[in-house]
Amino acid sequence: MVSDQLDNLLNKLNSAQRSAVLAEDGPVLVLAGAGSGKTRVLTYRIAWLLANSKCNPHQIMAMTFTNKAAGEMKERLGTLGIGLGWDSWIGTFHSLGARILRREAEKLGRQRSFNIYDTQDQMSCIKLLMDELNINKERFKPATIQHYLSNAKNAFVGPQKYAQMAASDIEQATAEVYHKYLNFLRENNALDFDDLLMLPVVLFQEHEDVRERYVHQFKYLLVDEFQDTNLAQFEFIKLLAGNTKNVFVVGDDDQSIYRWRGADLRNILEFNKSFDHAQVFRLEQNYRSTKNILAAAHSVIVNNAGRHEKELWTEREPGAKIQILESGTDYEEAEFIVQKLKAAMDDYDAGLQDMALLYRTNFQSRALEDGLRRNGMPYIVIGGLRFYERKEIKDALAYLRVIMNPFDSISLRRIINFPKRAIGETTVQKLAQYALLKKCTLFEVLEFIEDIPEISAKARSGIRRFYLMMKNFMDTKGERQPVEFVRALIDESGMPKLYQDENTPESISRLENLRELVNGIREHFERNSDATLDTFLEEVALITDIDSLNEQEKAVTLMTLHAAKGLEYPVVFITGCEEGLFPLSRSIENRDDLEEERRLFYVGATRAQEMLFLSFCTFRRRFGDSRDSMPSRFLRELDQSLVEHQTMFHGFSRRPARRPLSRKRMEPHAQVMPDYEDFSQEHESHALKKGMQVQHAQFGPGVVKAIAGEGLKARVIVDFKSVGPKTLMVQYANLQKL
Repeated sequence: MVSDQLDNLLNKLNSAQRSAVLAEDGPVLVLAGAGSGKTRVLTYRIAWLLANSKCNPHQIMAMTFTNKAAGEMKERLGTLGIGLGWDSWIGTFHSLGARILRREAEKLGRQRSFNIYDTQDQMSCIKLLMDELNINKERFKPATIQHYLSNAKNAFVGPQKYAQMAASDIEQATAEVYHKYLNFLRENNALDFDDLLMLPVVLFQEHEDVRERYVHQFKYLLVDEFQDTNLAQFEFIKLLAGNTKNVFVVGDDDQSIYRWRGADLRNILEFNKSFDHAQVFRLEQNYRSTKNILAAAHSVIVNNAGRHEKELWTEREPGAKIQILESGTDYEEAEFIVQKLKAAMDDYDAGLQDMALLYRTNFQSRALEDGLRRNGMPYIVIGGLRFYERKEIKDALAYLRVIMNPFDSISLRRIINFPKRAIGETTVQKLAQYALLKKCTLFEVLEFIEDIPEISAKARSGIRRFYLMMKNFMDTKGERQPVEFVRALIDESGMPKLYQDENTPESISRLENLRELVNGIREHFERNSDATLDTFLEEVALITDIDSLNEQEKAVTLMTLHAAKGLEYPVVFITGCEEGLFPLSRSIENRDDLEEERRLFYVGATRAQEMLFLSFCTFRRRFGDSRDSMPSRFLRELDQSLVEHQTMFHGFSRRPARRPLSRKRMEPHAQVMPDYEDFSQEHESHALKKGMQVQHAQFGPGVVKAIAGEGLKARVIVDFKSVGPKTLMVQYANLQKL
């Protein structure tokens, strides 16, 4: 019987949420639209299972995609008075996979003390192997090989089968690296991120007794963001589900935006094929956005064929219409956006931290950042250099990783000559060759440095000092408090002295970061009763952009649309809404790719709580070239009754029309949304033509790039030699043909 306390909690849910939380045992699919309270449903489902004595906390496994999501779930359960205990199984797919492998690694011929190689470590390994194989790194980019390797591993395609399937040159190069890469990981007692997903599946497939043990332990499985699962993750879920199939998955097919990294939309669209008689619940009430924002987003996403039918609704007010901002150039686009940011602050009392600028590709941020800097507006870029990616932090962690796992040659190569110890790359190559000859690890070779020929006396001395220092820390790591141990390791590494001696603003900043690293380790131990230095290194390896976002920072947030997933802001700008940019040109001819782009637009639009701006320009510089642009098809798909169109043109132009951003409104100057054909169309009302050379009294000679409108509203984009592209009103420009 549900307790009175839980009854009170359930009363806080709407009818659809409550039905999902109280679902009978067996497979459950919850289609949770954006802002519909999916985290609350997952949390209350766990609370309901525990309150009804369906299971104990350690018999529940809840899988998420980010540490932040897992942390929020634990925190909410804590506020509900649910004590999970230190051994709860709520975490990311990667962290849960790592936890299982820490227990069972020997059954796969691995050691439990394995290190987790992050993306940079993996890249270092691939570059090293490409050099050994004489594969041209200019022709075949290591990042591309890394991507192909990841796809192969997540699809459970081994090196032998991959070599047989390889058709293109890049696939053949990947096949050469693949086998050596797996051997390298094994020799270095390391796993990469893909292994954390794939190896638990292999473990369960090859060891039925192990699988049965975990199936018996976990009576209930819960999955967040199910639409983003790939093959390995779905296989993991199915293998753990057992015969009872008590699987409770929450997701939204309209927000599936990670196909490019292996997410399989079929997992959610065809859930019933893997889990017969699944109960399906739809969460369609949105608690985030206004009616107009939801209706606009829906008018675009309904153009997708591959989706579950649903439509979000809200009890909120209609709110402001969607603002479409048309500019001549990306420079003007940035200026227009800054105007709207200032207006939102003045008229709506929005703070800088309430506003986000989203873009499809990273190169777009340059113009936006320049515009914000010009206007003195602070901003942060999600996806920029984060704390644990800074060089000095990577170096310090490499020291610690070698101490904890001497097999790790990637980390050892990083630090053996930093700070400098006269151990050059040639010396390291000789050490590696000797290790290969003696069939031992790179670190073990250091002990026998006196036996290795052709090593200079200076290098020999540096190696000897380095080895003795590291060996001393390895031998005493259990004798000191972890925080003091790491502090001493960093000090004796020589890095603090190096940065102190340099005494530049950059070196002082690096020194402060090293100190902050020690603070981070201290916090890790204060936060976790079962913490070890290994768990700290594991946590660091699994950190993501979203986990590092400080929501209190008073700055405009810039990020890609992919990075915005799961976030919300009162004011959102989706920039660069142009054909070929959003949707990307390579996606236009493929239905699946185009539908993914449309889902990405939907994700961006549903981040907005109060106001949504969609901007495009008619002339954009990309990769050094100037290109004409057309408005994105997504702008045409919008319900035009929900939008207002505004323009900004520099040079001889009128001020842009003000739009209702808040209670302080000015009369709108609405325009009809233009069709694609409205731009770069040559009209007989004026004699200008695209490609024509013209002269301007102020800007000098230039070339006509695009023309739009007729009569008094006619405007032209001219690329001037002196100042670049300008958008001008034809009636005022007085252009002379050359």
